[in-house]
Amino acid sequence: MTIEEAQQKVDEWIKTIGVRYFNELTNMTILTEEVGELARIMSRRYGEQSEKESDKNKELGDEMADVLWVLICLANQTGVDLTKALEKNFEKKTIRDADRHKNNDKLK
Repeated sequence: MTIEEAQQKVDEWIKTIGVRYFNELTNMTILTEEVGELARIMSRRYGEQSEKESDKNKELGDEMADVLWVLICLANQTGVDLTKALEKNFEKKTIRDADRHKNNDKLK
């Protein structure tokens, strides 16, 4: 599935099953919550904290998909074409970071 297709599918789902989009501020808060859930799994599974029993069955991919879902909702609501935005972001990073990471001794 392309990013464009994902944006269309989320929009269709929201309008048919979800009834309507939550407002942008509500979705921003939901995005923050979802990122927090992802962070919790990452910190406990890959960091130094022990993993709670209640988190052991949670799938990392599912948590990432939750973040992506809400981000797509926000993009749809605000008229952002994520494909174009990502392409533009690649260009920006390529120009800005052409030698930056290669010359970073911390990455060697």
